[in-house]
Amino acid sequence: MWNQIKTILLIGVLTGLVLLIGNLLGGREGLYIALGFAILLNGIMYFFSDKIVLAMYGAKPMKKTDYPWLHTMVEDIAHKAGIPKPKLYIVPSQTPNAFATGRSPKNAVVACTEGILQLLDKEELRGVLAHELSHVKNRDMLVTTIAATLAAVISTVARMALWTGGDRDRGVHPIALIFLVIITPLVALLLQLAVSRSREYLADETGARTIKNPKVLAQALAKLEHGNKMHPMRNANPATSSLFIVNPFTTQGLLAAFSTHPPMKERIKRLNEMKV
Repeated sequence: MWNQIKTILLIGVLTGLVLLIGNLLGGREGLYIALGFAILLNGIMYFFSDKIVLAMYGAKPMKKTDYPWLHTMVEDIAHKAGIPKPKLYIVPSQTPNAFATGRSPKNAVVACTEGILQLLDKEELRGVLAHELSHVKNRDMLVTTIAATLAAVISTVARMALWTGGDRDRGVHPIALIFLVIITPLVALLLQLAVSRSREYLADETGARTIKNPKVLAQALAKLEHGNKMHPMRNANPATSSLFIVNPFTTQGLLAAFSTHPPMKERIKRLNEMKV
């Protein structure tokens, strides 16, 4: 419940920032232009993300004849989650990872790398698939698209203000203008990433409750973190990192604030402490 509330609060703050910076810097015209661009670009990603990402990683449909047990497993988890069985794809990579995409449960896709099928046992893989189907059930593609759109609006209006000097009729002080142009987009990005992290916690929790076994997901995450360090994904695109169950990119120290995923130790700790 807390992760749901946290997401609503974060998106609420993002919306407030959009209204604030649009009013101070760009006025209504600047805000509408930025909103139009953001909706167009993120709308394309929302409706075509599954095709784009699958093509990007060379994913192929997972034939039922080749992986009958996996299709049966996903069908069972989907039934327990109360959603349609998604399409399954295999990614030709030894990096152990998985992701889900698609704009709705009816259009969902779940992809597993060859590496994850080799690394995890069936129960651990069941935990991973429950996590991915939870992203579908919770409509995280829609939530993260909204957050990305709001952050993009803020960044676009800020860039417009940088070139135009802001809306001088509103009497924005030059120092305040510089602050808003530089700092506000950074704050918007951090809020967007915080939304992504909150949805990961929620998917962990929802998936663990779906299969009533949080510990197997915790075990899988520990293995996946080590496996990604041993076999990093060389062709990973930073724009898609939030889709994967484990971040393909290692972030430590200050850079952790810019990660799309929560700290792995905290995810594992929460799962091991869960009561189902």
